[in-house]
Amino acid sequence: MLKRILNRFSIFDLIVMALMACLGIATKPIIVPLTQIITGPLFVPGGVIAGGFYMMWLVMGAGLVQKPGAGTLTAAVQAIMITALGIFGTHGIMSLVTYLLPGIAVDIVMLFWRYRGSVTACFAAGIAANLSGTVLVNLVFFRLPWIPLILSLASASLSGGLGGLIAYVVIKEVEKSGLKSLMSRRG
Repeated sequence: MLKRILNRFSIFDLIVMALMACLGIATKPIIVPLTQIITGPLFVPGGVIAGGFYMMWLVMGAGLVQKPGAGTLTAAVQAIMITALGIFGTHGIMSLVTYLLPGIAVDIVMLFWRYRGSVTACFAAGIAANLSGTVLVNLVFFRLPWIPLILSLASASLSGGLGGLIAYVVIKEVEKSGLKSLMSRRG
């Protein structure tokens, strides 16, 4: 079954998704501590705000590859790397779930827009990724009281949407550069 799924993607697609997964992991330990300075006094986990900016890599992976399953596969690579290496994560084996759900959310949203990579699709995919991650992490670990939870979800929506907009700008710049046409010819 895995072979059948992977056969839908070219080698170039797989490289792009792996690169997006690695960039997402690489940016997380830089962004989270910076946001915790702001979110700590509000009793909001720092990952809620930072999530929009490191989950934008999932949106970029799905938007650049434009094939069903690209967001999920990008997230799966992140989950496997975090779990196997045991770095940058405090979720342990639950990382397999907490990292995978945002990728699934990106794919569901992008599928609705037929992977066109429009500004609306990227914005909604960023929101869906960060909201799903925030809800799941809250259910599994934090169990915040109602007011901080509502503040967390609102913040997650805002930062996820902003991350999606940044992903859209990058996707459009890649398309302008001609790399997108190279990707489709190699596929």
